[in-house]
Amino acid sequence: MPTLRPPRLPSTAGTALLAVVGGLCLAASVPPWGWWPLAFVGVAVWDRLLAGSTPRARFLRSWLLGVCWLGPAMLWMVDLTAPGYPIAVAVFGAYVGVAGLAVPGRDHRSWVRWLAVPGAFTLAEAARWTFPFGGVPLATTAMSQAAAPLGQIARVLCAIGVVFFVGVGGVALSAAWERRWAWAGGAATAVVLAAVVGTVAPAGHDVGRIEVALVQGGGEQGTRADETNPREVFERHLEASRRVVPPVDLVLWPENVVDVEGPVSSRREGRELSELARSLETVLVAGVTEGEGPDSFVNASVVYLPDGTETVRYEKVRRVPFGEYVPLRGLIEGLARDAGLPERDARAGAGPAVLDTPVGRLGVSISWEIFFTNRGREASLHGSQILLNPTNGSSYWLTQVQTQQVASSRLRAIESGRWVLQAAPTGFSAVVDPDGRVRARTAISETAVIQDVVALREGDTIATVIGPLPVIVLSGLTVAVAWLLVWRRSRADGFRPVGPAGPEEPRAA
Repeated sequence: MPTLRPPRLPSTAGTALLAVVGGLCLAASVPPWGWWPLAFVGVAVWDRLLAGSTPRARFLRSWLLGVCWLGPAMLWMVDLTAPGYPIAVAVFGAYVGVAGLAVPGRDHRSWVRWLAVPGAFTLAEAARWTFPFGGVPLATTAMSQAAAPLGQIARVLCAIGVVFFVGVGGVALSAAWERRWAWAGGAATAVVLAAVVGTVAPAGHDVGRIEVALVQGGGEQGTRADETNPREVFERHLEASRRVVPPVDLVLWPENVVDVEGPVSSRREGRELSELARSLETVLVAGVTEGEGPDSFVNASVVYLPDGTETVRYEKVRRVPFGEYVPLRGLIEGLARDAGLPERDARAGAGPAVLDTPVGRLGVSISWEIFFTNRGREASLHGSQILLNPTNGSSYWLTQVQTQQVASSRLRAIESGRWVLQAAPTGFSAVVDPDGRVRARTAISETAVIQDVVALREGDTIATVIGPLPVIVLSGLTVAVAWLLVWRRSRADGFRPVGPAGPEEPRAA
């Protein structure tokens, strides 16, 4: 029988081109493009780049793939911090580079490499979601699957588990490329089974239904706070609220469309919010920014009762680095004084991510927080019955942040088994059900009200109970086992070096 060998990688220029293609596949898999099958192709290309390569080549190829993935998919960052954008892309690309080093590419047994690929890829994503400054979990492979069958895995293993099984799917394609049909079939079967388990796993249960209204005031996309009269933004939302059709139990306003100095209760806007809640006989949750002097402000969701009383509030805990605060401000300002950095830092809140109201216990993830599993999970662990995402993406150009935020709301809904209500001043506002389906969504810049009946829910998902740590531990173990097998093989071979392509492959029977 002839030897079954996959085609070898091309020259150095060819491998560079292949890395570019793999990165672009990963970029195209995430919103706003959302061609989710390409995520598996991107990981498979990465695995082919690692096969038989030296550590230096594994790092450089992986770094290039990471840059070509995150460069287009994080283009929104140019608007936030133009100098920081290329730095962030290069640094986060290096995370993929380190992941490439974590895979034993020079072992001639492909299956040893395939043990490590999903885990190494997952650890790189987990690191990017965490470091530095709390992480930047945008353009993630989990987002790419939010609208796909694989997204249901988040109900059991959180969003990071979705990443792991994207890695397994990539291994299935790479094994098929090598004509290792047993490995290809086994990996593909694992992906399908994981998606099925996620679909049928416990997701909580309904305990009541409420009528909700999400208010989007509209206005031009791509405008900054310092270029906009805050009173005009407020009045647009007051005007849009006239479209709400009573009776309604809960009205949600977007993040920081109420922008005042000092406590909102002492301002004209506070009185008008009280009157709005009273006139609609509803619970109103409004996004309020309160200046606290020349150096700080607070970003909060404030509750107004049907009688107009201002009651509880949630203050945003996880802030946007370089958007709501400047890490290492003294150093950064000296290096980039004219880079459009915020003049004041948001003060981080400290309370649990829930609001107790007459219509139920409301979980809250303000804007940036919706991208992080643990913020929504904290709300669920504190008994939230629904999850609110008041946000503000009006300053960003393009629609990358907005579409990726909707994808994140879908993942949080699946993880928690809760409805998610996302309200934005210029879009997208959306209603997402516990299966991650978008029930309604506005367009960019339009003035609109989404009014719908949603369920209050109780009961924990497996993801809520276990959190993301088990998948991270599993990922580390798979990488460690792969290297242990390499070490044992080296000992068995008497520490003979293995060439870049490895010894001769055994012939097929």
